Amino acid sequence: MPNAEQIIAALADIGATKDLDPDEVTDLLKDGIVAGLARLYGPNVEAEIDIDKQTGEFDIVVLRRVVEAVEDESSEISLEEARWDDETFEVGDVMEVPVDFTQFGRNAVMAMKQRIVQRVREGEREKIRDEFTDRVGELLSGEVQQSDRGKLVVMLNLNRDADAIIPWKDQNPRERFRQGESIRAVLKKVDESPKGPRLILSRADPLFVAALFKLEVPEIYQGIVEIREIAREVGGRTKIAVSSRDESIDPVGACVGLKGSRVQAVVSELGGERIDIVPWHPDPEVFARRALAPARVSKVISDAERQVITAIVDEDQLSLAIGRNGQNVRLASQLIGWQIDLFGSREWVEQGQDFSLLESRDSGDSYETSDFPLDELDLDDDTLATLKGAGYTTFLDIIDLERVDFEKVEGLSPEAIDGLVEIIDQLTVTEVGEDEGDATDGSDDTDDEGEPAEDSAVDDAASDDDGDEDDED
Repeated sequence: MPNAEQIIAALADIGATKDLDPDEVTDLLKDGIVAGLARLYGPNVEAEIDIDKQTGEFDIVVLRRVVEAVEDESSEISLEEARWDDETFEVGDVMEVPVDFTQFGRNAVMAMKQRIVQRVREGEREKIRDEFTDRVGELLSGEVQQSDRGKLVVMLNLNRDADAIIPWKDQNPRERFRQGESIRAVLKKVDESPKGPRLILSRADPLFVAALFKLEVPEIYQGIVEIREIAREVGGRTKIAVSSRDESIDPVGACVGLKGSRVQAVVSELGGERIDIVPWHPDPEVFARRALAPARVSKVISDAERQVITAIVDEDQLSLAIGRNGQNVRLASQLIGWQIDLFGSREWVEQGQDFSLLESRDSGDSYETSDFPLDELDLDDDTLATLKGAGYTTFLDIIDLERVDFEKVEGLSPEAIDGLVEIIDQLTVTEVGEDEGDATDGSDDTDDEGEPAEDSAVDDAASDDDGDEDDED
């Protein structure tokens, strides 16, 4: 049987390993001794324990109340039995019974050990609970330990003792992680299990996208730019609505970054998932226009009572507005929180609706221009490669360039320059309304010859793995 000094030394090691201070170690030992005494005397035993932290010696005294008739042998002693030791005892007195640690048998020592281990585990669980309960929505990093029946078991860098998993439904189906690989995920919630708190992480939740933008965009971290809404179909496309507390800061530009550097970092972490960033607006009609980007909307009609938006688009914008398998309009509806009923102009008129509504386009929203990758333009591979090599990857990168600017790009042929200038001219035509000449940027109209096809270039980008830039509305 170990002596007192060995027990103190062992507990000191536990304290160092589990980050416990000396007082916590002392409390652990006292609680363990009480558990051992309970095996000797009974479950309700009362004791006074004094531990000398320097020598490792401890003094144990069991307290028993003197009674006429004993009902609980673990804490009481009869008057007759007490007077065997001292005839002066009276009913109500407390008898002190010294106990030497050598009296502890195997069962008492095991009970003591179990209590100490249990207390240490409870302390660890409480620390994990306190550390992570208020961190839901934060980005955590770690290492994949194993894949267990579809879920990933993760050892966190922040706390290696925490039980953290990524369930199958919270994984991106386009991703595969192997044992030992680094991984980042957002803390979705803290669950209670029989073994203590379990951290549920996610790479599929919209919170993951928000956490990545907070990491990459200082303005979001500082609270200047706020993420108002997020709608996501994991592995395919995400729409995010942002606003700025500072009028001098463009929230969309802040999220995109110089030449798309910030959003590109997020896209890379998401495995090439398409991201549309739009400016949030309190007016559902304006917000719906922006949410349907990259499609250009001719007219929106709102029904506040039913929370339904009716959006009418030109025929050449219909497939863009719908998106592949209805993804674009579905995400737009989720983003604004209203149902969106989408109509092409032809269908709208065929239903007998007022054609004049289509002629009075709302052109006051300065955010109708949406950015998109150059891959979606009708450009040959050599021209695309040359432009990307020069740092131009999206339409807004080249929209303000003149012929002389293109001539400075090494590798562009005169024919390619002519084609680029023509494309920019076509997509930046100024349309004059009946009352005043408002410029309407059609930069997001990328369907060839306006043919509404499900396999439009914009929707194809949702499955690209080259990490193209997002749509900047």
